[in-house]
Amino acid sequence: MEDKLILCDGPLDVNKINSQWFDEFKDSNFGAIITFNGVVRDENGIDGLSFDIYEPILKSWFDSWQKKANEKNAIVLMAHSRGDVLNHESSYIAAVCSPKRRVALEMIDEFVEDFKAKAPIWKYDIIDGKRVYAKDRSTAISGAGLLN
Repeated sequence: MEDKLILCDGPLDVNKINSQWFDEFKDSNFGAIITFNGVVRDENGIDGLSFDIYEPILKSWFDSWQKKANEKNAIVLMAHSRGDVLNHESSYIAAVCSPKRRVALEMIDEFVEDFKAKAPIWKYDIIDGKRVYAKDRSTAISGAGLLN
């Protein structure tokens, strides 16, 4: 696998991605390979979620995390969906590979929380086949927009 950042149209194939990462990195002398699988919840009457991604900013954000991980002899991996993902399907997978479990445990938590706060991904609820912007669950990107 060349890229540690995977963007897919539609739901993620969790088993394929997790086993692909495990197979690629199990012989790299990492003592910990920790994954987080995000699943779309069936709540508030939605049929699923839909995502738009601004890829240049996402890649820059991800590269900064890769540098932070490399300083601890670790790597970060991420997969995210573009477009529609129905309830009970996965839209997000993150992983940290590290020689030390403590580094991986701490970094996966920091990475997922920072992703939720800063990644340039716009989320929509799918309700009756229509995309409705989920403004109440969105976070503004620092410096974005023309108005305060």
